[in-house]
Amino acid sequence: MATPQSDTPLSPLRTVAVVGLGTMGTGIAEVLARAGRDVIGIDVGEAQTAQAVAALEASTARAVRRGRLTEQERAAALARVRTATELRAAADADLVIEVAPESYEIKQQIFRELDGIVRPDTILATGTNALSVTRLAADSARPERVLGLHFFNPAPAMKLVEVVSSVLTAPAAVSAVTDLTLDLGKEPVAVGDRPGFVADGLLFGYLNQAAAMYEANYASREDIDAAMRLGCGLPMGPLALLDLIGVDTARTVLDAMYSASHDRLHAPAPILKQLSEAGLTGRKAGRGFYTYEAPGSATVVPDALTPRADEAPAAGRPVRSVGVAGSGTMASGIAEVFAKAGYEVVLAARSAEKAQTAKARIGKSLSRSVDKGRLTAEAAAETLERITPTGTYDDFADVDLAVEAVAEDLEVKRQLFAALDKVCRPGAVLATTTSSLPVVACARATSRPQDVIGMHFFNPAPAMKLVEVVRTVLTADDVHATVREVCSTIRKHAVDCGDRAGFIVNALLFPYLNNAVKMVQEHYATLDDIDAAMKLGGGYPMGPFELLDVVGLDVSLAIEKVLHREFRDPGLAPAPLLEHLVAAGCLGRKTGRGFREYARR
Repeated sequence: MATPQSDTPLSPLRTVAVVGLGTMGTGIAEVLARAGRDVIGIDVGEAQTAQAVAALEASTARAVRRGRLTEQERAAALARVRTATELRAAADADLVIEVAPESYEIKQQIFRELDGIVRPDTILATGTNALSVTRLAADSARPERVLGLHFFNPAPAMKLVEVVSSVLTAPAAVSAVTDLTLDLGKEPVAVGDRPGFVADGLLFGYLNQAAAMYEANYASREDIDAAMRLGCGLPMGPLALLDLIGVDTARTVLDAMYSASHDRLHAPAPILKQLSEAGLTGRKAGRGFYTYEAPGSATVVPDALTPRADEAPAAGRPVRSVGVAGSGTMASGIAEVFAKAGYEVVLAARSAEKAQTAKARIGKSLSRSVDKGRLTAEAAAETLERITPTGTYDDFADVDLAVEAVAEDLEVKRQLFAALDKVCRPGAVLATTTSSLPVVACARATSRPQDVIGMHFFNPAPAMKLVEVVRTVLTADDVHATVREVCSTIRKHAVDCGDRAGFIVNALLFPYLNNAVKMVQEHYATLDDIDAAMKLGGGYPMGPFELLDVVGLDVSLAIEKVLHREFRDPGLAPAPLLEHLVAAGCLGRKTGRGFREYARR
């Protein structure tokens, strides 16, 4: 068997063959042609190659209309692409990228045939995101020239390319392909060979958990997707993304990941198998988790599961005044939200001084809104006037809704609910903003558990649109209706979920963050590469380590422990590296050091 050679000169990668002209292959061909490479597009039949050419013409025409290409550049790019239906057409290629279906049998057959066709110095790249590059390389006559080149869909728009080395890959091949990706205007991330690599390795576990959450009837598909878009700033919800990727593709990737990891978080949710075997594979089939206007369409159409817009909401209780308990950032943000919406707000803290400080914080926030032109000075003054600070919960006697935003400590919250039970009038709704504790435990601290509900706001409350509305098994229907109505009045998007650890957002977000920590702990990839992969390949507004340092490593660890304790899944056990950093006092930005170091203010 040939061994990797680091000093073997490689010819410039000027001519590239792309084998497999589906959506991804056609997108890669476009990227290459627009960057001045000669492209040979190969597929099994003329119908497929004609369809790819039509797609290229349409895509480049859109780029011209949007001012991203001139007409001359478009003509030149299209002229660089020729198509063929035989692998022999790749004989003169410097690089071959196969983007065939995710099957060892199919891909190995392509590589075996290419061995007898291409030059000895040609690099062979697989576009797999689920199969072992090492296994594909070992079956080739030139394993040192085989590597993975994982583009993201849509290839012309997505910046990330994962360059995947096996233990057999020659450094010179990796270097040549990395240089090419930079020349294409992409950002390469070097990774080792394991199913899912970095981006999909983190992404598909999260998607799988979302599918399992939906399958368990914990929340509706619309609420799961809205929660992750609005709560995490993601471009798409997980179920809509599964439909875009292809439910069958997701199942294949997860099968490969589970075979390697034996982590239950990667064991494909049964609903993925059911949908796949029924042919409901997502957008390409016209139906998956959602129903689409036609196969290939992105337009969602109503189906039997779509919430009815004409359904009259249940009657709630009248709410004119709101009590907010707490003096921290979340409490003052929630008080600001209610006051802006016209509610009279009583802001209660452990002392009058703390309450005044919280009101002053709201005043500064409103002033910033005035400076940015989002609020008039008059409206800001009226909003602040509606807030009454106090050092006693006795002033909650007449409020219609009491919202607690105190420390995330169950005993502290239970004591507060016991106090609210004595102070608040009969019929007042009592809400907790907990992000991870059982709402029913707060409810049981009162003599009226039917009046207690969860209202999980996200930080910063004035800016974040999402509120998770958490019903316990004891919550009254009119209490739920009241909170839904209030969310509408304060212009927040309410999603319904049951009373279990993490609700929707944290139950999906924190296992993903924990898995990112495990990747670093196992020396699979660097912090910077993982953060770059998720921002560029997944469209995340922040990488996992940026987010962990912002949230606080101690807060993150506490949520991980709650999830692990509730679901008893070994895959949810907090990563030891996270525990070690917390034990060392490295809690993120607030201490100046977490996964990264920060300048002290």
